Amino acid sequence: MEKRNFVKNGVVKLPPGFRFHPTDEELVVQYLKRKVFSFPLPASIIPEVDICKHDPWDLPGDLEQERYFFSTKEAKYPNGNRCNRATGSGYWKATGMDRKIIASKTNQVVGMKKTLVFYRGKPPHGSRTDWIMHEYRLTSTMTASPVFAQKNNPTQNSTVQVENWVLCRIFLKKRSTKNEEENFSKPWKENRVENLGMGRPSFIDFMRVTDKNEPVPPPPSSSSCSDSSGITEVCSSGSDHEESNSCCNSFSSSYCRRDS
Repeated sequence: MEKRNFVKNGVVKLPPGFRFHPTDEELVVQYLKRKVFSFPLPASIIPEVDICKHDPWDLPGDLEQERYFFSTKEAKYPNGNRCNRATGSGYWKATGMDRKIIASKTNQVVGMKKTLVFYRGKPPHGSRTDWIMHEYRLTSTMTASPVFAQKNNPTQNSTVQVENWVLCRIFLKKRSTKNEEENFSKPWKENRVENLGMGRPSFIDFMRVTDKNEPVPPPPSSSSCSDSSGITEVCSSGSDHEESNSCCNSFSSSYCRRDS
């Protein structure tokens, strides 16, 4: 069966309806490991590109989609272990800690994942951009499978040292407006809650049936038995009849009185 090449001029060309969305484990085991040990790949879908010689927007492929590349790490200094991550317009800067990639079946660490952010300018005064890169590499103890070694390359030792190959996933991070919407609506929500808690609701029973002779209840007042308001709530002497009459007379005199 003829092996199809899905990469033309550095651009991935898949049949209609197919999407390339591999997991971290698949990228390390099925692609990077096979690339390092010169085994046949599942599909020729990831091109080889020197990441440091191109800015992220100049790399081949659709800028709106995730792009995958095989690349080699370049030493920054002849006798050092640091990698050169500078490009023409900026540099890639690592962020956070490297993440272990664990195989689902064997529960062993098969690779490491590093997250990098692209900065414009020169360090340490570069400006951060929304370009993100996930760099996958094999662990130093990774060895080739004896079955693959005998079948594909009998002269290759299974304890071959891992080369400097890495697999890179590059994409443009989309900014979310969720935080902006929350910040915009937060003051309105706080004011609304504060306004609701300013006063206490008062309830009036309009359906209550009262006797004609029953006195009308006076309005609430901060002071009881006040001489200035003319309302007497509690009387120290006299009968109940006199108390009710005095309250009614005082209430009517205070609310029915007109200014002369």
